[in-house]
Amino acid sequence: MSSSSKSGFLSAANVFGFVLVVVINVLANALPLNGKTTAEISDSYPTLIAPAGYVFSIWGIIYALLLVFTIYQALPSQRGKPFLQQIGYFFVLGSLANACWIFLWHYELIVPSVLLMFVLLATLIVVYVRLQIGRSNVSLVEKLCVHLPFSVYLGWITVAPIANVAAAVIFLGWDGLGLGDVNWTILVIIIALIITLGVILTRKDIAYSLVIVWALVGIIVKQMDEQSIVLSAGISAIVVLVALAAVNLRSRLS
Repeated sequence: MSSSSKSGFLSAANVFGFVLVVVINVLANALPLNGKTTAEISDSYPTLIAPAGYVFSIWGIIYALLLVFTIYQALPSQRGKPFLQQIGYFFVLGSLANACWIFLWHYELIVPSVLLMFVLLATLIVVYVRLQIGRSNVSLVEKLCVHLPFSVYLGWITVAPIANVAAAVIFLGWDGLGLGDVNWTILVIIIALIITLGVILTRKDIAYSLVIVWALVGIIVKQMDEQSIVLSAGISAIVVLVALAAVNLRSRLS
């Protein structure tokens, strides 16, 4: 198979992956699968790390950005671009994991769904690293059509497995080693903060960081009765914003 044919096949596979994910997600809530929407199942496993319902509207932004990426990478003028080979089949693999996760979640196979969520996370990390987001020198159009969608997608899927694991813990009835729900939630928020600061320092990724802030604010809104969680999430959101501003300002001045 020639290089052009390989690029064309890869581009078509990406289109298939995107369409599959969108169709499965729409049907999952329109039918809905197993008689419950995705949100209804989430609500049946309440956790202190869960953000307010409006936060999940970010999926609309993610799918809109992925639509832009899908159309852009399918253009004949983009067939030979390096980013297609850098992404490879990892976007397709992630799309399959996303679609299969929906089925497991809706049929309340909570523990297996965690494994697929981490498969999706792994594929996005590979794509993010291989595209060298925040480090590579590419055109503004490519940044907007390729890098931005994966920054936002990875930002959200950095947060999503945490909620998925928390639901699995409730499903299994684990007591959290006696630390209590509040302490575990604070620990998870701190871990998310450390990861985000790492991304800011090494990538200066504004989109990724703002997604984390979006999730943290959602946790504050949802968990107003737990002041220690509100305080932890609030301080973390402020630290992320300050670090993001400082790093990008320093970069412009240097």
